Amino acid sequence: MHQFVIFIKKEFYHILRDKRTLFVLFGIPIAQILLFGFALTNEVKNSQIAILDQSKDEASQRITTQLGASRYFDIAANLSGYHQIESVFRKGKVHLVVVFPQNFREDLLHTHAAQVQLVADASDPNLANTLINYAGAVIRDYQTELLDGAELPYSINTEVRMLYNPQLKGAFNFVPGVMAMVMMLICAMMTSIAIVREKENGNMEVLLVSPLRPFTMIFAKTIPYLALSIINLTSILVLSVWLLGLPIKGSLLLLYAESTLFIMTALSLGLLISSATNSQMLAMFISLVGLMLPTIMLSGFMFPIENMPLPLRVMSNVVPAKWYYIIVKNVMIKGLHFPSVWRETLILLGMTTFFLIVSWRKFSLRLE
Repeated sequence: MHQFVIFIKKEFYHILRDKRTLFVLFGIPIAQILLFGFALTNEVKNSQIAILDQSKDEASQRITTQLGASRYFDIAANLSGYHQIESVFRKGKVHLVVVFPQNFREDLLHTHAAQVQLVADASDPNLANTLINYAGAVIRDYQTELLDGAELPYSINTEVRMLYNPQLKGAFNFVPGVMAMVMMLICAMMTSIAIVREKENGNMEVLLVSPLRPFTMIFAKTIPYLALSIINLTSILVLSVWLLGLPIKGSLLLLYAESTLFIMTALSLGLLISSATNSQMLAMFISLVGLMLPTIMLSGFMFPIENMPLPLRVMSNVVPAKWYYIIVKNVMIKGLHFPSVWRETLILLGMTTFFLIVSWRKFSLRLE
């Protein structure tokens, strides 16, 4: 036991005296959570739009005012004719033009029907659809206000409720995904060079003659990274709650337990890569390139897995980040308990056991 503790201390010394390793462990995750939380979001805010008001009456001015007051739009230009629409799109100044035809208010009051044309720059289809939906919602709000509670015959009212994320904040989707991506990449990359570093530095001969067994040596190498990763997880949760306003609705203890299991999964996968390679460069290349794309593409937080072809949906089941992403959403966002995530927990536990066993079997007892 004393030798086991000494080996763990040695690993801590290796990590703490290397400033680059500390930067990768703590600096990059904080930068990523801030970047995804504030910059990379599926919300559209302060989008530049233009108004072509050919009516200039009370109704068109009121809708224009409500569009400008919305946090989604900034009115960048007021156009005088249709010939200016394509011009402002070509200059890239605006993404949406709202066109009010002549006699807009009169048509609305006398015929109970008036048309508003929404012209969007569809070079970015997702942005165009989002802006049209936002503008349509503002116009419908004005229509409701105009009716003032009056009921139309045979009208159908649709009530919409957004559970768990009523304001549709992008952080509710990105933070769990970034947690999965950061934990997987950082933990796997750090441990992937752990054994290879000993080989390249010529320390493996000393370790091989030590009384520690291979499995004990592998386990000792994971403990420092496990402790530092839990600290890393804590910093991510603090930033998510205090800066991004993301609540933790479920059990914090369960969230830490599931996160610790996922960290062990990532560490064991990194050890497997480390045991199968002979250079730090190759180990880092495999851990970054081989894990980054599957984690981003197949975990579900960037692209819905349900929309993917069947082979990719099947392939996503072997990506550990997918199951952790589901767990974090259920526990952190929805406030669910362990009975709702037991299946994903067993899958991660099985992956961790498999990676550790294969790492132990691949660990060579003598240098080649």
